Amino acid sequence: MTAQPASTASPPEPGSANGESRRGGFALPSAYTILFFLIVVMAIATYIIPAGEYQLDENGQPIPGTYAPVEQNPQRIIVDSLMAPINGLYGIESPEDGSVSVWNSGELFGAIDVALFIIVIGGFLAVTMKTGAIQGGIAQIVSGLRGRERLLIPILMIVFAIGGTTYGMAEETLAFYVIIITVMIAAGFDALVGASILLLGAGIGVLGSTVNPFATGIASEFAGVSIDQGLIGRIVILVIGTAIGIWWVMRYAARVSADPTASLVYSMKAENEARFQTTTEEGPTRLTGRQPLVLFLFFLAFAIMIYGVIPWEDLGIGLPTLWWWFPEMTASFLLFAILIGLVGKMGEGELTSTFVDGARDLLGVALIIGIARGITVIMNNGLITDTVLNWAEVAVADLGGVLFINLMYVLFLPLSFLIPSSSGLATVAMPIMAPLALFAGVAGELVVSAFQFGSGIVALVTPTSAVVMGGLAIARIGYGTWLKFVWPILAALTVLCAVGLAISAAV
Repeated sequence: MTAQPASTASPPEPGSANGESRRGGFALPSAYTILFFLIVVMAIATYIIPAGEYQLDENGQPIPGTYAPVEQNPQRIIVDSLMAPINGLYGIESPEDGSVSVWNSGELFGAIDVALFIIVIGGFLAVTMKTGAIQGGIAQIVSGLRGRERLLIPILMIVFAIGGTTYGMAEETLAFYVIIITVMIAAGFDALVGASILLLGAGIGVLGSTVNPFATGIASEFAGVSIDQGLIGRIVILVIGTAIGIWWVMRYAARVSADPTASLVYSMKAENEARFQTTTEEGPTRLTGRQPLVLFLFFLAFAIMIYGVIPWEDLGIGLPTLWWWFPEMTASFLLFAILIGLVGKMGEGELTSTFVDGARDLLGVALIIGIARGITVIMNNGLITDTVLNWAEVAVADLGGVLFINLMYVLFLPLSFLIPSSSGLATVAMPIMAPLALFAGVAGELVVSAFQFGSGIVALVTPTSAVVMGGLAIARIGYGTWLKFVWPILAALTVLCAVGLAISAAV
């Protein structure tokens, strides 16, 4: 979900492991097409599904058992479908009085605050990447451990996991494939070790997102919970999942080091050695000048965001509560983008153009949020959302919390494949899934965790991901080979997340 570095070539078309374009065959439509199609389907559904409403409590939450049928209010298939994304950004118009309302928050808002936050985050990340601080920091770690390359596996996987859990590091990893694979091959390992450090390191970080604004932040917004709720459980999954990933990669690396023929890409050993050991990666090799200060400001921005959203007073902790949410977080990242640009000695023109270019990279994500929100607009204005919830309430009435939350988790797996954008999926699913937690007596933040666990699992292997297919193409690894390597840890992570959700629901 993050901006692709300017220094990185465009990834190959999803569907081929070697970067060659696919000729013929089936290609899954883009997230935009899928979401627009769902808007039209929902508009048609307002003519078929009976209308109904729940009574709401003082917090705007539906009260279980109060559902009642109301007069049908079908939506115009063309006009209302086209207006839905716009209304989704501005706010959901109630057909009765034109007011704006969204369940779970108790406040009136659209998706524009989330979309603007995404755009500013894009600028913030671009300015940071332009200084070379992140690239230089990782290159310095690699350079400092030459001769002890085996230690690079846990260190780099932890670094990339931190990037994934904090800001959804994904496309940025493509810039590091050549240097890391080169070092791994020189150390007696293979290209698969280098690729797995990046794919599993950042991927497990995203799966265990703690404050990732593209996953946890957006999902929490539409679920009506604060980003700090459920944080401890996600940290536990992040730590254990990263440890499992490190063990798996180090185990494979040790086997390849002892017996090169054990490599899953042994047939390409000579070719990869010739290719990567003679390839140099232009760019920084260590932190220089003001880059350490840039890195400090980068992580400080996320630390301040975490502090700002946590209700310290409600927790009984003697710290002042700032009561921040998306507007305040957006302003904070805007400030830090400016500070990082100034520390990085960017001129006014360079700073503004870099920020705008980064914002442009994430404009598509912001648009997806508006389009996805349009589905909720159609359902709410057509008065069928409560009907769907009522059907679901009846279905989950006899389910315990443990079974319910794992059912949510399983549902998010195919949904994540259908809608590969985590931001779009959160925007579509949370308004429906989060109220169901009320009926099952499950905390709303667990639905957020179930969403990001399911989305994170699928993101590790989905062939529709430019991060997966692009990384494998750079590493010259076939998609089938990657599946053969990753399926055991994928199974372990799937079970880990299910157990984590079950324990959280039980306690």
